[in-house]
Amino acid sequence: MGVPTLQRRAERRGLRLWPVGRVLVLSFVAAVLVAAAVFYAGWDLLGARGLKPEHRIDSKTLFDLVKLSFGVVAGAGALVALVVAYRRQRVDEDGALREATRLHTERFTTAVSQLGDASPAVRLGGVHALAGLADDAPTRALRQTCIDVLCAYLRLPYAAEADLPAGDTEARHAYLALREVRHTVIRLVRDHLRLDSGHPHSWQGHDFDFTGVTFDGGDFSGAVFSGGTVSFTGATFSNGEVDFFRSTFSGGEVNFFGATFSGGTVRFGDAQFSGGEVNFGSATFSGGEVLFMVATFSGGEVNFGSATFSGGEVHFGGSTFSGGTVSFFGATLSGGEVSFTGATLSGGTVGFFGVTFSGGDVDFFRSTLSGGAVHFAGSTFSDGTVDFRGADFAGGTVDFHQATFSGSTVHFGDAQISDGTVHFTGTVISGGTVDFRQAVGTAPSGLLPPDGSPIPAGLLLPPAWYPAGS
Repeated sequence: MGVPTLQRRAERRGLRLWPVGRVLVLSFVAAVLVAAAVFYAGWDLLGARGLKPEHRIDSKTLFDLVKLSFGVVAGAGALVALVVAYRRQRVDEDGALREATRLHTERFTTAVSQLGDASPAVRLGGVHALAGLADDAPTRALRQTCIDVLCAYLRLPYAAEADLPAGDTEARHAYLALREVRHTVIRLVRDHLRLDSGHPHSWQGHDFDFTGVTFDGGDFSGAVFSGGTVSFTGATFSNGEVDFFRSTFSGGEVNFFGATFSGGTVRFGDAQFSGGEVNFGSATFSGGEVLFMVATFSGGEVNFGSATFSGGEVHFGGSTFSGGTVSFFGATLSGGEVSFTGATLSGGTVGFFGVTFSGGDVDFFRSTLSGGAVHFAGSTFSDGTVDFRGADFAGGTVDFHQATFSGSTVHFGDAQISDGTVHFTGTVISGGTVDFRQAVGTAPSGLLPPDGSPIPAGLLLPPAWYPAGS
């Protein structure tokens, strides 16, 4: 019995077998029931109405009865042998699993001690040894343990390059050596997440805990997130590029909750979102970039709820939305930029519900809305810019319901409002600028004040939209 076979067995905390007497009784009862069912099925198929009584039997019939008796005894013996053989097989399998687990533990102890070595070369060997152990682990739980140790290594204290003493060559060499070990861990995780879920060495569906890790680069491109949880909670992105290029999100959760982006780039270019969640809730953006350029959304969710933007950039330029959700619910923008330039929405939702805009830019320049919805309902605009210039509204919905404008500039110049719905119902414009000059189409619902009410100074409209006599 090899380790791959043992890997397919459910993990057990010790072998649990019923008493042999009980198993034999149940086996005999099951055999009798099956025999009875087969007998009555044959009886019914033959259409028999009863048995012909025989007052005297000949020697041939007597011999048949003796053979039947010995057959029943032989069958019972075979059944007993089958039960005993099955129990022996279970015991042998459990012994093999215990032996494989013991050898795994010995190798695990050696690999972990290598990770703590002072030599970077030995630490690299420990990283590869742990990855190999994860591949050979006899149970899923032991594989997860190896993955947990690799992730824990990344969570150890780590100083970014910018924090190194100026001119200290030895410190820089130590930093570069440690960086190589850390990036090797990330690369091995990526390589195993690229493997098909049916591959015996695939790590899809496992959990990865990068909580509080400092990232100065790393490559997750092409990884498949179809289950489990990948946590970047409280992580710091201060330099370099963390790349999710052409990754696939079809299940599970990738969590950036409370992460800090002060520099560097996180790139999701050309990624496929058909399920699962990527969560940036309560993250802080004071610099750096998160790029979803040319990504495809047919499902799933990207969540920036309660995030704070005082700098940095989030780009969805050229992305295609046929489903899924991008949510900025309750976020605060005092700086930075969120861009959907050239994006195409034929479905899905982009939600800025209850967002506070006191600076920064949100850009839908030359985007196309043929379906789906973009919501700014309940948001507050006191500064910054929202840009729909050149956008094509051939369908879908843009909703500013009950938004408040005391500042900010919202541009709809050259927008084509030929179809779809743009809502300004209940919107309050007491300052700032909402500019529809050179827009083509019909005025959005709720934009113009009731008859006789003055048009707010900041509301700029095409001549054809002004009420008669105004």
